[in-house]
Amino acid sequence: MELAEKVFHKMFDNDPFSKWLGIECLQINKGSCILKMKVRKEMLNGFSIAHGAICYALADSALAFASNSHGRKSVSIETSISHIESVHIDDEITAEAREIHLGNKTGIYEIAITNQHKKHVALFKGTVYRTSKNWFEIEE
Repeated sequence: MELAEKVFHKMFDNDPFSKWLGIECLQINKGSCILKMKVRKEMLNGFSIAHGAICYALADSALAFASNSHGRKSVSIETSISHIESVHIDDEITAEAREIHLGNKTGIYEIAITNQHKKHVALFKGTVYRTSKNWFEIEE
């Protein structure tokens, strides 16, 4: 199993919120991640559309998995989201994270969120701090 997959499973196994969202990992590689989930009734707001925090949470999970995929523990220090289109009940949304910059101390990621029609519904940007701690002991 590749390092990125090992880190994903270690993180996901201890992530009840991502599990509650119903996240499915479609792809994980060093510096990138694709997650998918289905919007449920309890995720709607008073306008009967998905609460903005749902897209945000999916993107935030994609950021976490992509930024930790190199094996170093990384935590977000700045994030932002632009909501482009409404998301509705039963929509299947996909977050695709890609690495823009990887430095010794920080990483920058863009996450595009699309619906089942491949239409962009949100764009998310995240900056992470890369700690000096590894997820696993370095194997020689």
